[in-house]
Amino acid sequence: MAGPGRQIKTLTSELNKVCPDEGDGYSVYPKSYYDLDVVPNLRRSNSTFSKSKRRTHFTLSTNEKENISSWIPENIRKKECVYFIESSQMSDSGKIVCECGYLREQHSEEAIKPAMFQGKEWDPRRHVQEVPTDAFGDLCFTGLGQKAAKFVRVSLDTPPRVIYQLMTQHWGLDVPNLLISVTGGAKNFNMKLRLKNIFRRGLVKVAQTTGAWIISGGSHAGVMKQVGEAVRGFTMSSSLKEGEIVTIGIATWGTVHNRNSLICPMGSFPAEYLLDEESQGNLSCLDSNHSHFILVDDGTHGKYGVEIPLRTKLEKYISEQTKVKEGVAIKIPIVCVVLEGGPGTLDTIYNAITNGTPCVIVEGSGRVADVIAQVANLPNSKITINLIQKKLSTFFKDSYEQFTESKIVEWTKKIQDIVHNRQLLMVFKEDKDGQQDVDVAILQAMLKASRYRDNFGHENWDHQLRLAVAWNRVDIARSEIFTDDHEWKPCDLHPMMAAALIANKPEFVKLFLEQGVRLKEFVTWDTLNYLYDNVVASSVFHGKLQKVLLEEKERSAFSRVPKVQLHHVSQVLRELLGDFTQPLYPKPKNTERHRLSIAVPHIKLNVQGVSLRSLYKRSAGRIAFTMDPVRDLLIWAIVQNRRELAEIIWAQSQDCIAAALACSKLLKELSKEENDTDSTEEMLTLAEEYEHRAIGVFTECYRKDEERAQKLLIRISDAWGKTTCLQLALEAKNMKFVAHGGIQAFLTKVWWGKMSVDNGICQVILCMLFFPLLYTGLIMFREKRLQPMTCLTRFRAFFMAPVVIFHLNILSYFSFLWLFAYVLMVDFQPVPSWQEYVIYFWLFSLVCEETRQLFYDPDGFGFLKMVSLYLNDFWNKLDLCAILIFIAGLTCRWITATFYPGRIILSLAFIIFCLRLMHIFTVSKTLGPKIIIVKRMMKDVFFFLFLLAVWVVSFGVAKQAILIHNENRVDWIFRGVVYHSYLTIFGQIPSYIDGVNFNPDQCSPNGTDPYKPKCPENKSNQQPIFPEWLTVILLCLYLLFTNILLLNLLIAMFNYTFQQVQEHTDQIWKFQRHDLIEEYHGRPPAPPPFILFNHLQLFVKRVLLRKPATRRKQLKEKLEKNEEASLLSWEMYLKENYLQHQQCQQKQNTEQTIQEIANRVDVLAETLDHDQVKRTGLVEQRLAYLEEQMFQSAKALQWIVHSLSSSGFGSEDDAPSIVPSRAPEMKEYPEEEVPETFHAPYHTSARNLSYPSSIAVRFPVPDEKVPWEVEFEIYNPPFYSEERKETDPPEFSRDTLENLSKINFNSMDGEVNRQSFHGTYIVQDGLPLNPMGRTGLRGQGILRFFGPNHALHPVVTRWRRNLDGSIARKSLNKMLEVLVVKFPLSDHWALPGGSLEPGEALPQKLKWILRREFWPQFQKLLNQGTEVYKGYMDDPRNTDNAWIETLAISMHFEDQNDVEMKRLNSFLQGCDLEVTVRWQVADRRIPLYTNHKDILQKASVLLGAHY
Repeated sequence: MAGPGRQIKTLTSELNKVCPDEGDGYSVYPKSYYDLDVVPNLRRSNSTFSKSKRRTHFTLSTNEKENISSWIPENIRKKECVYFIESSQMSDSGKIVCECGYLREQHSEEAIKPAMFQGKEWDPRRHVQEVPTDAFGDLCFTGLGQKAAKFVRVSLDTPPRVIYQLMTQHWGLDVPNLLISVTGGAKNFNMKLRLKNIFRRGLVKVAQTTGAWIISGGSHAGVMKQVGEAVRGFTMSSSLKEGEIVTIGIATWGTVHNRNSLICPMGSFPAEYLLDEESQGNLSCLDSNHSHFILVDDGTHGKYGVEIPLRTKLEKYISEQTKVKEGVAIKIPIVCVVLEGGPGTLDTIYNAITNGTPCVIVEGSGRVADVIAQVANLPNSKITINLIQKKLSTFFKDSYEQFTESKIVEWTKKIQDIVHNRQLLMVFKEDKDGQQDVDVAILQAMLKASRYRDNFGHENWDHQLRLAVAWNRVDIARSEIFTDDHEWKPCDLHPMMAAALIANKPEFVKLFLEQGVRLKEFVTWDTLNYLYDNVVASSVFHGKLQKVLLEEKERSAFSRVPKVQLHHVSQVLRELLGDFTQPLYPKPKNTERHRLSIAVPHIKLNVQGVSLRSLYKRSAGRIAFTMDPVRDLLIWAIVQNRRELAEIIWAQSQDCIAAALACSKLLKELSKEENDTDSTEEMLTLAEEYEHRAIGVFTECYRKDEERAQKLLIRISDAWGKTTCLQLALEAKNMKFVAHGGIQAFLTKVWWGKMSVDNGICQVILCMLFFPLLYTGLIMFREKRLQPMTCLTRFRAFFMAPVVIFHLNILSYFSFLWLFAYVLMVDFQPVPSWQEYVIYFWLFSLVCEETRQLFYDPDGFGFLKMVSLYLNDFWNKLDLCAILIFIAGLTCRWITATFYPGRIILSLAFIIFCLRLMHIFTVSKTLGPKIIIVKRMMKDVFFFLFLLAVWVVSFGVAKQAILIHNENRVDWIFRGVVYHSYLTIFGQIPSYIDGVNFNPDQCSPNGTDPYKPKCPENKSNQQPIFPEWLTVILLCLYLLFTNILLLNLLIAMFNYTFQQVQEHTDQIWKFQRHDLIEEYHGRPPAPPPFILFNHLQLFVKRVLLRKPATRRKQLKEKLEKNEEASLLSWEMYLKENYLQHQQCQQKQNTEQTIQEIANRVDVLAETLDHDQVKRTGLVEQRLAYLEEQMFQSAKALQWIVHSLSSSGFGSEDDAPSIVPSRAPEMKEYPEEEVPETFHAPYHTSARNLSYPSSIAVRFPVPDEKVPWEVEFEIYNPPFYSEERKETDPPEFSRDTLENLSKINFNSMDGEVNRQSFHGTYIVQDGLPLNPMGRTGLRGQGILRFFGPNHALHPVVTRWRRNLDGSIARKSLNKMLEVLVVKFPLSDHWALPGGSLEPGEALPQKLKWILRREFWPQFQKLLNQGTEVYKGYMDDPRNTDNAWIETLAISMHFEDQNDVEMKRLNSFLQGCDLEVTVRWQVADRRIPLYTNHKDILQKASVLLGAHY
């Protein structure tokens, strides 16, 4: 065992050992442990486990076990009784026990040695000390097979921060978004099955959707068992992807049954725990469905409730923490959920309400929960002692006798205080309309409490919205936040819009757009920078962006990586979209500022709503908005593969076809670099989906207007880098889009130029061969103006058409090949003939055309990009190869020595030129697809050759080595290894491989004959010596695998390729058809070799005249602004039609229909259940009415009997006894219909049970017992008067009990005014009585004087002004601004003023905020003011014998240029710099003290202002 100051370490092998039994309670430690400090300084953990995501139930690694095994004993202690003092009580087994509850043998040897303490009173402060804890680790429940839970034994005095650090860092729990504290009955109780199911379902749902922690007592009984069963039901029905629910059980160590199995000083990984309810006795078993246990130890055994103080402190500590996640920072909210319960539960609810914690009471669960639920909607005046007594007798039938009169009074007071704060109380009723689940009630309680919390301006609503976003509960936001109670300005939603985008909460984005958020106002340059700063780190785009930043750092020699700017984003986007696009966000020059002039270094949403919100509060002139905000957000969502967000944003886009095609391109490019297979498939699926959307919108447009739809294809889109929809589709290889009938019709129109597409090819060829036929009407033109004209225009229109240019080039190319073949075969002379010179001239024209294609750059890509684009085309590579080979052959042809090789090379060039003919056939709908299939099969052959080469080479080398000895001729080695082996596949088997067919005449014995192969090794009789059987077997195996296996594999590959391509052959052909059309669309009209004239013209135009290259408008057109805006509006309108059509189709979907029917059946079932409950309630009401009638009838009969007996008609004793039934219960009001008169007419704050700044506790005084006139026999309040402090100055006067007899009440007592504004008050036994009634505390408390303590509160107001100087109005009433002040150590704001010193005219607190020179002037203003209120103030400091009375005076400045107001503003903040003073809008949510708010309301009514 380690001594003081040493770390408790353990070997790895020891961690998993079963720890030895160490008795029933505590392990024995050396005495030196008793001198250890309570909590040493926390040692920072170096465990990576603490920084990882929650891995609660995963097996800990060795390092993690060692880390936690050393950290916990160093920082967490347990409590142990160190002195045995015999108790008068015996244990259950009849053994002697200590006062702590443990047996003698469960104490250490040192604890039972001293005899001096025997007989003394046991004192936990002296007899219990802290030692390092000995129980922690993983907990497995024997026989249940569930995941291991975490547990730790902690001292009652453990600081909450240590436990919180353990949970979040070492246990790896994520910081919660919500804390749900479930309290109630500790013993098993019965609940209605339906209510039980509703509670379980709702609790799990709210925990799962909000990421909450559930805290309960942790035992396997009562409400804790209900929580555990709820979690178990979720665990059994959910998948691993849904995560787990964090359920923390905080129990008392001394009451845990079988806790010995948890003890192991080195930690248990895991500890086996047996859940044995049969033998637990008065103890409790732990619940097996909790995920974490905190076992609180105070050194005692069998004492319940020990954990409550630590649980309260821990919950408060957690609720004070701030969680920042995905741009949203919130204080962790806490809610208390109550089921059943007894007196302890009532105290828990009372403390929670007092601390401002909202509570959800589950009605129908029993006892305390039902008592509060029954009276929750009653006015306080109706909640009487008799009513509470009746409720207790109803719901506490078994234990009602234990309630004394004082206890009932205390319960009545606490319940009144609880109900008085009804804004913190939410009663969940099973049959309540619109509330079918507990999760809604819990979240509504949180929002309701936040809504009624006093804050300046919109802080309440902003806080509620932050909670809803953090919880991801858009349903709560719709029903509770975006209501008629508050008018949301779109700009107020901008910060939360950014948070919802970053957190990937599309439903909230959709909600904010519905609430009026305009993306044009939301998206600024700074907003985009902020969004890209928060791109998901695991995305491919983030990696590419970081790569760009690192490259810039290296280029610029920065010391650190530069911050993300939009030009960095643009660089990555251009890489993904393609170089054919212009940068979307150009890099700013030194003189330009695309961003705001004020830098925003750390943009995040915090609780006060600053930071990101400030981006939208600057003047409009200083904000730079982007060109297309919808495009910017769409790109941001797409590059992170956020499907739902992108769908919502795309629906807002205007240039929607281009946007969809660009998204498809981005996703396809990103998928190529994505390592995760699932993500890759998601991206490709989403890319295909956006292609379908582009097709759908284009189809709608094409149906409406073909010409406008085709104009959309070639319109230059400035938003997408000055590209077109058609170009985007081609770059993204969106074959389905390009194969659309409308796009093919457009391409056909381009193909035919100005001619009509109805012309036949034969007609075109005839006119090509004999052009005068153009003027005969044989050719039809689209433009009517060309039809009657017989001029040069008609000639140009015909020969400029791509279809004509194409056929002219075909004729020219066939002529070139025919002439080339003629020269090679017939007329290839040493001296070239004129035909050969024509070939050279012809080839020169082809070279010039290829050069033109290389340098033709109408889009300004640059030479390198054009070279890249040129070489990416397969046919250009083929052209370049043919030309280079032709030039090589031509060079050899002019040299006499290489004349013949030159002819051979030229022959090879001819082959390549002939292969180039296939490109011409791609325009054919019949041959085009077949050429595509051939190209795909050539790839298959290429890969097949690798497989074939393995067998050919292996067989060839083996055959050559076996048959031939030391062949040194390389050519014959190649023939023997490769050539002969290859021919063997096709049946040409070498004769010498088999000795039977061997012929020595066909080979050279020594290999000297260059025309014969070397003979195989043989004997002297010319018989081969090689093993014939081996060569035959090798040959058979070789033919088997090559002929049968590999060749059939090749056929199968061809067949698969054919079928695969054949299915999409039409799409592929239509897609590749565009390349041919575009090529001949931009090609000069003359065919080679006459094309040289066109080249000469281009040379003069481009080089000499320096005119830039331009693209014909048929494929790319820049529209005028008005025309473009009209076209985009038309496209957007048809996009809405498309989306509506998609929704209709989705509704008609069978699965969707079944789902809707199922939902309707569920709604119908719930309605029937609700109707049944309502009918039951109606029956109960009728029975109550009948009972009342019976009661009245009994009273009438009793009166008749009495009258008859008094008249001499018999004796009253002979009459039958009439037992009146009980009266009907009080009528309950719905929560929203509670009238204003429900508020108590008596002082409320003055009766709070806890007296401020002291430990004094008031005697409970229910409302009905407040007046002195009402008899209250058991009223026995404590007496409390604060003693004079040493720090008080000598002149500080204060009443004492000694001078009580000298005080003159109801008069001026020297300088002290003891007169009340309410007239003469009663003085009883020398003490004045509070004129407003009982308070539950006698004495003067912390007030200075017995009787009235006078105060002065000026209400300084002015009108709130708009920017133009006019008075602001709300609900037609003028709005006020009031001067408020906040003093140090105070959570509330207050009106200026306070208690008056004897003989002083101004309060001391007022002097703190005003400079001395302004005091006389302020006194004059007070004298001119209007009295607002004069009388008693309901203050927590009031007692039965001392109270506060105030005089409130309104000082209103009507004119904004009032000189006195300006002087007042200049003289504020006088003495104390820690005092804060400000002008604030006056409304009912202003965070003032309650009594100050009442005064402000009276002043507002006096001025006729809004409040």
